[in-house]
This record gives sequence, C-alpha cells and structure tokens, in this order.
Amino acid sequence: MAQYLKRGATAEAKADADRKVRDSVEAALADIERRGDAAVREMSVKFDGWDREDYRLSQAEIDACVNSLTPQERKDIEFAQTQVRNFARIQRNSMKDVEVETLPGVILGHKNLPVNAAGCYVPGGKYPLLASAHMSVITAKVAGVPRVITCAPPFQGKPARAIVAAQAMAGADAIYALGGIQAVGAMALGTQSINPVDILVGPGNAFVAEAKRQLFGRVGIDLFAGPTETLVIADEIGCDAELAATDLLGQAEHGPDSPAVLLTTSEKLARETMKEVERLLAILPTADYARKAWDMFGEVIVAEDDAEMVRIADDLASEHVQVMTADPDYFLKNMTNYGALFLGPRTNVSFGDKVIGTNHTLPTKKSARYTGGLWVGKFIKTCTYQKVLTDEASALIGEYCSRLCGLEGFAGHGEQANIRVRRYGGRNVPYAGTAAPSPATAA
Repeated sequence: MAQYLKRGATAEAKADADRKVRDSVEAALADIERRGDAAVREMSVKFDGWDREDYRLSQAEIDACVNSLTPQERKDIEFAQTQVRNFARIQRNSMKDVEVETLPGVILGHKNLPVNAAGCYVPGGKYPLLASAHMSVITAKVAGVPRVITCAPPFQGKPARAIVAAQAMAGADAIYALGGIQAVGAMALGTQSINPVDILVGPGNAFVAEAKRQLFGRVGIDLFAGPTETLVIADEIGCDAELAATDLLGQAEHGPDSPAVLLTTSEKLARETMKEVERLLAILPTADYARKAWDMFGEVIVAEDDAEMVRIADDLASEHVQVMTADPDYFLKNMTNYGALFLGPRTNVSFGDKVIGTNHTLPTKKSARYTGGLWVGKFIKTCTYQKVLTDEASALIGEYCSRLCGLEGFAGHGEQANIRVRRYGGRNVPYAGTAAPSPATAA
C-alpha cells in the first residue's frame, strides 16, 4: 500500500479557490458581451495597466518586434517552430478522408474540415511564453484554418516582443496585445473591433482557463486547463535525487498553484529528493513561485512496485509525466491517463514545453482521463456524408428504416423512408401517418 510522505492541499481548499474565480469570470464575460470594446478596454486598464486606441498591432509594430530579435534568437525560434510544424504535419497526414461503398449502391464517407477561425491565447503575465505561439498558431495553420488570431498580454508595459515575433513567424493573421479574461472573451464573443472565432486554444492562468470553460458551447475549446501539473515517476536505477528534484521544481515555477508530485518505489530516493528540493529552492531564481507550489501542492508518494505506481499515476491523470525508472517503456505500455509522457532521464518536460515538437497544451485537473492535448485534430471537424445511388438500395434501406421508425413511434421519420420505398421500389407501402398518401406519392 502506498505511503504518502508529503501531501498537497485538500480538495475543499481547491474548490473554494475555484468558486471565487468562477464568479469573477462570469461577471466579466457578461460585461464584454453587453458592452464590447468598452468593457475590454476597462479591463485591460484595470488588470494590465494597458490602454490603446486599437489593441491590434500594426504591421510596423509587428515588424519592429521581429527585427528586434538577435540572429541567435531568431534561429532558436525558427528551430523550435520547425519541430512543431514537422510533427503537426505528420499528425495531419494521419487523418484521412474516407469514402466507401458499404452496400451495393450505398456510399458513406467523411471529410476532415478545418474550422474557419481560431483564437490563440499566449500567456505572458509572469513569463513571456512565446512557445505557446508555436503550439497554437502553427498547429492551426497546418490544420488548414484560414483565419488565426492571437492575443497575448503586454509585458512590462509594451507588447511582448518575443511573443509577437513568434506569433508573426508562426503565421498569425492578426495579433492583439491583450490579455486575461478580456482577451478570451473578445475573441469568443466578438466586439465592435474583433470578429468572433470558432475555437479558443492555448493555456493561461486560472481566470483564462475559467473563461474558456464558461465559453465552451458558444465556441469550441482545446481542453479544460488548470495550473501546470507534473508527476515524476522514478526509482533508484533510473534516477537520482538531483534529477528528480530538478524536474519537480522546473514545473513548480509556473506558479504557486502548480502541483509537483514524486511517485517512487524507493523511500530512500523519496527522502533524498525532498532534501534536494530544499537545497535547490535556496538557489533557484524563481523560488518564490516554486516554494509556494511545493509547500501547498507538492506530494511525495512511495509505492510498493511498478504496478502500483501505474494505478496511482492513472488516478492522478497528470498533465506531464516524467518517467525515470529501470524500464520506462513499462509505463508507456500500461498507463492510460496522462497528458504527455517523457520517457527516460535524457528527456524532460521542458523539452516538450519549448522545442522538441510535441504540443505543450495538455489536459489538467484529471481531464487526461477523457482527452489528449492540443493537436491538429482539435481544429478539424470530421463530417460525414452519404449517397444512395440506385433505386434498389434506396428501397432496401427504406424498408429497414420504416420498420425501425415504427418501433420508436416516429411517423414522420417513417414516411421519409416509405415514400422512397414507393417511388424507388414500386411497393405500395401504407402511409406512416393517419391520413392516406397523396396520389402523387402513391404512384
């Protein structure tokens, strides 16, 4: 039975925090829907200290951000975007349109159609997360979305130059220096100056995530996102305390509510890692965030064996799962609930976050139980169609359909079938309703 050497915050404490965010977001979205640009401007001034006549950046402003990059910065962004684009293309190529004759004269098929407009949110409050531009804009463009707009908050009182550059290099059609609920609400609901989109994607803080949740249904979203989560699965053969502690704190620095969990079969490794965490927190420049996250949401769990670690990990359904054990592939074969797996000590979550090519927008708060992360398929609708090419096929399907409609009591549905049996099969089946058929349909 698993032993918990350290536990995080209770479910009740998390629910109370969620409730406060939910109420604030509901009021803000209602205001945006009612007053449009005026509400957006007021929120931008209030929360970001940022006011402009038009929050959409001009081409000159975008060019200035791109031109501000050093040659090495530009090369690094291009490298990362190439990796993301390459893997997104591989994913897109795996999605095939189909058309098949399932019965003589009956053709069924589906087409994979991109949405018409996507809104991509790029966080930038504490850190200018330009990687989110690659993950959202490039993925949407590879999917074939014709209109992709982006929003990112200002950074230190002006547009975040690296984010803007990354958005432009990724192929965004319009770039807005706008953050928070006001950005997400404007993209989804539309305002006098911003046309609404069909889907919202991208990570963000608790308010952005809650805004997306409340807007779901009005628009599509990539997933229900919460604070960054990381789970390190380790044993003494595949890992040491320094690696485990580094990988835990590397994600805990996202914010004070980011869970970081160590799951291991070694109590010795567990206790050494806890000591190493304390050592690193004394020197980590982002320790203010990481310390709060570790104290409030950090957990250390000692399991009996790999099988128990799989059961615990699947229950946690963590966003990021770093596996450093004697046999990492055991977890690839047996785990079912995770956002992304990082197998072996030579890779890590930061590679996935920034550059390796897989998408870093991943499910949190146990939503990995029913969804994966952002990929080209999130921007694509798989839409079916059918054709019936022969009289015989129409009459055959019609007879089955008529009887099945009768079982359900759907007279109108039944008559849709019956009229085709009469016209294409030459059989004078009775009218499905209470009245007799017209002479034209009876013929």
